[in-house]
Amino acid sequence: MSGTSEGPTPVADLDRSAVTDSDHNTYHRVFATAPLSMAVVDREGLVVSANATFGELLGTDPEALPGRVAADLVDLASDARTWHAYREVLRGRQARLRCTRRLKHPDGHSVWVQVTVSPLAGDGPGVLVSVADISARRELQARLRHLQMHDPVTRLPNRTLFFERLTAALEADSYELSGTGRIGLCYLDLDGFKAVNDTLGHRVGDRLLSAVAERLTLVADEAGYARAGAPLVARLGGDEFALLVEDSTGTEQLADLAESALKALEAPFDLAGQRLSLTASIGVVERHAAGTTATGLMQAADTTLYWAKADGKGRWTLFDPERNAHRMTRQALSSTLRPAIDRDEFALEYQPLVGMEDGRLSGVEALIRWNHPQFGTLTPNRFIGLAEEDGSIVQLGRWALATACRQARRWQLDNPGEQPIFVSVNVAVRQVWDSDLVADVAQTLAETGLAPHLLQLELTESAVMGSGGRPLQALQALSDMGVRIAIDDFGTGYSNLAYLSRLPVSVLKLDGSFVRGFQYEGDKSTVAVPPNAADEVIVEAMIQLAHRLGLTVTAECVETSAQATRLRRIGCDTGQGWLYSRPVPPDRISELLGEQAYAVGKP
Repeated sequence: MSGTSEGPTPVADLDRSAVTDSDHNTYHRVFATAPLSMAVVDREGLVVSANATFGELLGTDPEALPGRVAADLVDLASDARTWHAYREVLRGRQARLRCTRRLKHPDGHSVWVQVTVSPLAGDGPGVLVSVADISARRELQARLRHLQMHDPVTRLPNRTLFFERLTAALEADSYELSGTGRIGLCYLDLDGFKAVNDTLGHRVGDRLLSAVAERLTLVADEAGYARAGAPLVARLGGDEFALLVEDSTGTEQLADLAESALKALEAPFDLAGQRLSLTASIGVVERHAAGTTATGLMQAADTTLYWAKADGKGRWTLFDPERNAHRMTRQALSSTLRPAIDRDEFALEYQPLVGMEDGRLSGVEALIRWNHPQFGTLTPNRFIGLAEEDGSIVQLGRWALATACRQARRWQLDNPGEQPIFVSVNVAVRQVWDSDLVADVAQTLAETGLAPHLLQLELTESAVMGSGGRPLQALQALSDMGVRIAIDDFGTGYSNLAYLSRLPVSVLKLDGSFVRGFQYEGDKSTVAVPPNAADEVIVEAMIQLAHRLGLTVTAECVETSAQATRLRRIGCDTGQGWLYSRPVPPDRISELLGEQAYAVGKP
């Protein structure tokens, strides 16, 4: 190898003008004997010279390498990005290339190498290609990755590897060109596993988990027989396992897999003298891979697993979009309830209470509505239960009370010549326990100017019957104030009539289930319902008892004139229902009051 410009210069950044023959010989010896595999490559990509280590790495005589295409020797043309970068280094447009390659040795084994391509200084023949054997490092990395990606107790893929596989399966490249384009998941949780850990210790618990993993793996292997591949079994943590089915053929396949998993766990486990039996709950999700995310799939699986446990455990449950939509709606409503009060999203409608004898409007029941920006107008059955659960019923009830009283007072002032009507407001039992209802009512009446006898508070029968302590004291104080107390939906709860004599109650509101049986056979105003004689006997008895106790009775859900006639005949005082009016805005009540005044005053 000469020191002229045509000859190779194996060392980068060498000032060629300062190189003596002695220096050249020294560098040549270093190049030839270096433990690092090196080759000098010209601008055309052909090997000019290579050291002995380079030849040994490739299993080739280094003397036979000059003239060979360097890119073929170290696999630089196998992908477009690396090939482009390599060509740029050869042309002097890029400073360096470093990449990792897997090379095939002539004796059959593979070698992982790190290839570095660097330009030679001056007007040398091209570049220096150095190749480092990193097989040992790669093997260590693989071992560490296996430990990192697998559960030490069950030796199954862990949560990290599971999500890596799941994410890859949901990438478009994975399902668009081949396969079914669907994905399925069985999310399994052992029922009562915590009790095993608490009573028998974690060592037995770990053995049980390992035994469960073996059975689930066998189930997966059997399910994968004659298919492209077996489902991936993973331990996600604690006593949670997952069976991931890529290229699912449909819900039937997932249902069969879940059923097989449950059956596999039915047989008792014998663990070092301990015989244990357990069951599992499984949430099953199967859907198109397109448009599905790993997070979305796991959320659906977690929800479905919850359903399986709530439905009785020891079973599998398939994801139901409608059931999930109801759950999501419930969550959405719950999270926005309190802010909705501040945003004035609630409104009151009023349903008339009509005297059965004279047909006159005597009062109204205030019914709350939620004008939700997303779900539209919602009736109380959609959100009152949620409000009671999170305590916002106190704030909501206080708002409803003030709004209803203010409106009742406005009707009174707008119709000075008319007998004022009362307003009836529903009160949840939690309002009695969690707030000073008596103080709230007193303050509201004082601020609005409404007389106490024009306010009626409705509580359900189950909330009133058996009341003692603070609720009973609050009801008594309100009654003493002049406020009327009504029992709503009477006849559906305890129906302890004798207890009425000890309660400060003014009104009984009969549940609509009794009223619906009050129809003549010939009544054509509604769908024919056979008359129920027992209903009439029961209702008449309740009305008579209520009257003897000094109470008035209101019948709910009066829809036909036949019902009204029979109720009036047996002594019912007030009717409420669609026969008279549906719940309406306050302006319509104002119109009804005006019409009523006109009807009474006309000649």
